[in-house]
Amino acid sequence: MDADVPPEWTTEERQTYTPANSEREMQYRTYRHESGDLRLKVAPASLDGEEHPGYALTATMYPGLDLAETVRVRTVLTFERCNRIARDFMDLFAASYDGPGSIEDAVDYAYERTRDHR
Repeated sequence: MDADVPPEWTTEERQTYTPANSEREMQYRTYRHESGDLRLKVAPASLDGEEHPGYALTATMYPGLDLAETVRVRTVLTFERCNRIARDFMDLFAASYDGPGSIEDAVDYAYERTRDHR
């Protein structure tokens, strides 16, 4: 169990790096729910081909399977802010999740409460 994530979650990957064309340090995190049915990724938005600066939070239901579905939850300027939103998403998901039949509802619930409402 990781101290910085809710008990139902583990940090799957943690990386800090400096891109070749920059002096700015970048961070990357992936988190997995204990069910294995949901993965969250906090990564530079540019990794997904975005021109937008900052970090993107994405959620992938059923990662690694053919029916995997990824949704971009939010894009913000700093890693710290994006990681806080990811922790909020984790808490909201856990509050709504009630087993495999409800994963879509739990993701929708957390997504609606953490996405950018512009």
